[in-house]
Amino acid sequence: MELEEKSKYGEPRKHDPNFRGPIQNRGCTDIVCCILFIIAILGYIAVGILAWSQGDPRKVIYPTDSRGQFCGQVGTPLEKKPFLFYFNIMKCASPMVLLEFQCPTTQVPTPLFINVYLKKKKKHYLQYVLCCEEIFLKLTVPPLCRGLAIAMIISLLFLILLRFLAGIMVWIMIGMLVAVIGYGIFHCYMEYAALKGEPGANVTIQDLGLQTDFTVYLQIRQTWLAFIIILAIVEVIIILLLIFLWKRILIAIALIKEASRAIGHMFCSLFYPLFTFLLLAVVIIYWGVTAVYPFNPMKAQCPDSKCLFAFYGGETPYHKYLIALQFYNVFLFFWCANFVLGLGQMTLAGAFASYYWAAKKPDDIPAFPVFSSLGRSLRYHTGTLAFGSLILSIIQIIRVLLEYLDHKLKGAQNKFAKFLLCCLKCCFWCLEKFVKFLNRNAYIMAAIYGKNFCTSARDAFFLLMRNVIRVAVLDKVTDFILFLGKLLIVGLLGESAFLKAFQNTAPTLNYYWVPILTMVVCSYLIAHAFFSVYSMCVDTLFLCFCEDLERNDGSAARPYYMSPSLREILWKNKEEDPSEPNAQQQQQQHDEDSQLKQEAHEEDAA
Repeated sequence: MELEEKSKYGEPRKHDPNFRGPIQNRGCTDIVCCILFIIAILGYIAVGILAWSQGDPRKVIYPTDSRGQFCGQVGTPLEKKPFLFYFNIMKCASPMVLLEFQCPTTQVPTPLFINVYLKKKKKHYLQYVLCCEEIFLKLTVPPLCRGLAIAMIISLLFLILLRFLAGIMVWIMIGMLVAVIGYGIFHCYMEYAALKGEPGANVTIQDLGLQTDFTVYLQIRQTWLAFIIILAIVEVIIILLLIFLWKRILIAIALIKEASRAIGHMFCSLFYPLFTFLLLAVVIIYWGVTAVYPFNPMKAQCPDSKCLFAFYGGETPYHKYLIALQFYNVFLFFWCANFVLGLGQMTLAGAFASYYWAAKKPDDIPAFPVFSSLGRSLRYHTGTLAFGSLILSIIQIIRVLLEYLDHKLKGAQNKFAKFLLCCLKCCFWCLEKFVKFLNRNAYIMAAIYGKNFCTSARDAFFLLMRNVIRVAVLDKVTDFILFLGKLLIVGLLGESAFLKAFQNTAPTLNYYWVPILTMVVCSYLIAHAFFSVYSMCVDTLFLCFCEDLERNDGSAARPYYMSPSLREILWKNKEEDPSEPNAQQQQQQHDEDSQLKQEAHEEDAA
């Protein structure tokens, strides 16, 4: 039965004495997709040039009158008229609105008088003048920058400590996460108790209705009770997972230790997300600028009639195909963004695979593994990256269209259409997650063997299916632990905003959810960028680990490439995995494995 399952998902890898990790003698893969991607990029550049030459971003910034003249634009007849007044033929205009366009009285005789007078007295009068924009930036930007810098420092410090104290740091991280959630429950309970007896505190959320000011919800007891229940459920779930998965967590800790050693030998990999961030910033800026330039908000709305809008300057073919150009802009944005993310995954996978398949670590690790892997990915596998990112982009653009249809059909009463749309959204969401998972593992196999996308995806899928129990035991538990680390960093920075020490010194904010949410989201993105390196390292080592078990048996003729600590993981997991060697092979390797276990303990102690 076991042989039938293995043949169903392909044959295991055979031993190859000449295999030494990522092969150097490789050729270009998926050339057709590479050519198609280059043509699409050239077309994207042409669309950008067309938008910059034909479009006008001032239509987004400045209002225009019925003649197409910009209000308040310097060098135009309307330079001193920055406001646009809309007439309502169904209602008489209020004279109070016209006060915005001109001053009813004149307090200063001439502008020359005030300029000459204030030039000598400016130090005296400027201390009583506040520039709202300047004060807002000074009060908001520095704290946000400090918070993001703290998130980056904490993430980097956490990963450095994880390099040397992986086991201790994982348990400290789990304990601190439980403590942070416990403090959240305690804080919510104190707020819940403090509102007892307060007027209006017993109003329910249903009676309160939808409010734009979220601080109103914090003044009723039911909100804090809901927070207590939600946090308590999360706390219980985490504790139950820790109780039932503690053995697997021990195995995952050993895998994190191995990932820490790999990152320690190529420490520059931690800063590779900065390169990915710069490329993504270029893609986002180019998409944003191209989207704004052809933007034309002056389209007339004429319900129940046929209304032909007269374009200022006449309608051109550019205006006819404006929607198609915007769609092309969005699609290429998804394609380029997914390509950049895939490039980062393949680069890190090639670097960490060269570490795993080194016979003597770190002596046999090639020089500059990250830069070498980046060069191989761009030189040989641009087409593979373009193929994988194209599939993912098509799914994402379909999801965008479904969201657009959902927005348009919100007022519809057809329940079947709503149900069908909801099912489609759910299916394509699941499909996107699966394709992301498949692309990630396909890039790892392509970085190692240099094959095309379809072959790499098939090999990765079959390898995972042949080791499906290990996927749940090692890979997913490790991802869960790293996810807890990200939650810990976000939780520490998020709860710091509610500490009494900060509340007593900071001025009262009318709407403090915006800076708090900005801090939480940005800190999560920063933590995710650093932890993504660890996650990619774990996934790469996991696939190499499974291939090593299929290629070799631990004998002198076919030794394992894994470190003694990973060999110990294998022995801890043998009882749960039916794909292990038979009893006779286990007996033959027992003495050697005992020695490897002892070496693993000595290595950890060192």
